Amino acid sequence: MMAIDSGFLDREQPDTIVLFDVDGTLTPARNFISQEMKDCLANLRKKVAIGFVGGSDISKQYEQLGSTILEDFDFCFAENGLTAYRLGKQLASQSFIQWIGDEEYNKLVNFILRYIADLDIPKKRGTFIEFRNGMINVSPIGRNCSREERNEFEKYDLSIRIREKFVEALKKEFSHLSLTYSIGGQISFDVFPTGWDKTYCLRHLKADGFKNIHFFGDKTFEGGNDYEIYTHPEVIGHSVKCPEDTMRILSELFP
Repeated sequence: MMAIDSGFLDREQPDTIVLFDVDGTLTPARNFISQEMKDCLANLRKKVAIGFVGGSDISKQYEQLGSTILEDFDFCFAENGLTAYRLGKQLASQSFIQWIGDEEYNKLVNFILRYIADLDIPKKRGTFIEFRNGMINVSPIGRNCSREERNEFEKYDLSIRIREKFVEALKKEFSHLSLTYSIGGQISFDVFPTGWDKTYCLRHLKADGFKNIHFFGDKTFEGGNDYEIYTHPEVIGHSVKCPEDTMRILSELFP
């Protein structure tokens, strides 16, 4: 086992790190972190190292977790760790477009846009595809929908399974590409190279030799974007339904 990096020797348990999903785990979906949660994390950080693992890009993490995330967390993993920070310093990143190439990427985007055009759903807004560094995010209703429309779509999707059927169509059409499709949040799903799910962030932890890696997430079911890291053999997974759940379990684990 590697020696623990001196950056965490000030913690009560320097060989332990706790990682968190963002939406539905640290914050309500697409909403801002509460002061109660911030205080809870600040106290936890005295005991262990902490980090977040979000599928969105770093700008979304700033919106939800505040402007001081690089100081508030030991590890900041945006886009599943493809954009990563350790103790405020950026680590090496990866690019989806370099991996897939423009020719295949254009085919993928064209298929997605045609599929959405043919979808018969109550409402469509804007930004159906969001291009990110390590993935694309696909939303049948469009990411520009209001909070009320977001909630409506989530209920509609639960009964009609729009996203699930969409993913199946993509798997069939692009079976020649090693792509993973992950349904997360209320209105969208992510598309990224296989292996670039949230377990990708774990490679950034190896140098610190953590013996205990905890992960908290709300989309821990198979097909959810927390599933792979939640079930990873090196990770102790905790499934939660809301931020209050997260704080309750933390108080039991690290009193």
